[in-house]
Amino acid sequence: MKILVCVKQVPDTTEIKIDPVTNTLIRTGVPSIMNPFDAYAVEQALRLKEAAGGTVSVVSMGPPQAMSILTDALAMGADEAHLITDRRFGGSDTLATSYILSCAVRQLGPFDVILCGKQAIDGDTGQVGPEMAEHLGIAQVTYVSQLRPDGDRLEAVREHPDRQEILSVALPAVITVVKGEERPRFETIRGRLKANRQEIGILDREALPVEDEKIGLTGSPTKVKRTFTPERHAECVWVEGESAKDQAKALCQALSRAHVI
Repeated sequence: MKILVCVKQVPDTTEIKIDPVTNTLIRTGVPSIMNPFDAYAVEQALRLKEAAGGTVSVVSMGPPQAMSILTDALAMGADEAHLITDRRFGGSDTLATSYILSCAVRQLGPFDVILCGKQAIDGDTGQVGPEMAEHLGIAQVTYVSQLRPDGDRLEAVREHPDRQEILSVALPAVITVVKGEERPRFETIRGRLKANRQEIGILDREALPVEDEKIGLTGSPTKVKRTFTPERHAECVWVEGESAKDQAKALCQALSRAHVI
């Protein structure tokens, strides 16, 4: 089974800086980590490999510093890694990003399973995985917590707020993964030493069969018009009354006048 995992490097901080001209994230000099949901996707991929055999490839789209998370994935047990990087890809929204990733899948594949985290913690859109499935014209299952091989298909446990759903999925398919009970494994010293020696492939604009009008800011129909930090104002009101019962009554009346209740 050939498995591909898409991972993203995200800021490990709440102090996000925005470019005032492009309204995109400034990632230079910001401490970064592998997106937590993507780490769970790597774990699911490794478990599939252990159960059914095959290989696990990992790909990330981002600046050169994103190589660090690819090395982390290799240290966990992935077989190979590729970085998609080119200044012409900068500013891509989810549609452009999913298009570039789908072109990389065609270039590196074919793959039986493509895994992504359900969403990235810096954007929280949850759109890239499903959009990749549409670009590739293959099946998709979202919010999956467990995967099990089932012959030439996969059995997927899909999480709902109040229940679980078990699906049988035809391959190839795109699967987006949530945090489940099967936590990402720790890397071993041997795995880290091997990962540090392993070469990571580079895919730039010339290496991928992409159309220029579909990448970067040009290919991104989503436009950020303004970014700002929300301002919160709090006002304290003392509720008077001779007893707790009187105070409770006055509070209810005040909340009612404010249309809170």
